[in-house]
Amino acid sequence: MPELPEVETVRRGLEPHLEGRVIARAEARRPDLRWPLPPDLVQVLTGARVVALRRRSKYILAELEHRGSLLLHLGMSGRMLIEDESQGAFHRDPAILPRHDHVVFWTDRGTRITFNDARRFGMVDLVAPGATHPLLAHLGPEPLSDAFTPEALAAALAGRLDQRIVAGLGNIYVSEALYRAGIDPRRLAGTVSAPETAALVGHIRAVLEEAIAAGGSSLRDHRQATGELGYFQHSFRVYGREGAPCPAPGCAGVVQRIVQSGRSSFFCPLCQQ
Repeated sequence: MPELPEVETVRRGLEPHLEGRVIARAEARRPDLRWPLPPDLVQVLTGARVVALRRRSKYILAELEHRGSLLLHLGMSGRMLIEDESQGAFHRDPAILPRHDHVVFWTDRGTRITFNDARRFGMVDLVAPGATHPLLAHLGPEPLSDAFTPEALAAALAGRLDQRIVAGLGNIYVSEALYRAGIDPRRLAGTVSAPETAALVGHIRAVLEEAIAAGGSSLRDHRQATGELGYFQHSFRVYGREGAPCPAPGCAGVVQRIVQSGRSSFFCPLCQQ
């Protein structure tokens, strides 16, 4: 599933084509994805101006003038495709089949934006003006925001990192940040010292910023909104490298994989204590 850097990369790709534009036309080509689509989706979107495009955890929110927000989650295989009237402006991979184009809208500049989702684990919903969607109500602070401080992390840790503690941070970037911080993922949260927590906050920020700059990590389905792959997977130090030598100079350790809460964690048992 895409994590924060992949979703932020998609948001940034959409922003110049959607923010400030009016949705001139919209189509819902099926009644549901993971959950039923709002019955008034097309009516709310048609004629709405997108005043801001933001991200909360792994969700993209298009704020609509006087009409609330459009909430998107990419699920396992969801993609946002941009197609411009200009020939060759964007390339659509022929492997992305049109039959999986489930929600499509056109802006007042003629740009077509498509939510394509082969597995249909994604979601599209509406948020009423002034309301908070239930899926967003209990998320923790954004790791790239001022609210994400060592004190906030220390107060919130409950044995592991999850979406309620650090919004949008999944096992890929947890593994990478813990490796850089030298913290063993098997440790109880209560044993992590204040200096270690402060260092971890810095490493989480750095890993996420580097991943966003690289366009995210393309392991299976992730593509940027332009159709390009992300490249951060080539910079993984431990994630997905079970059995490989630890990349730290002079370390004789071998990267190990363990399963925690159904997710794989990768670490070096010598570097991470």
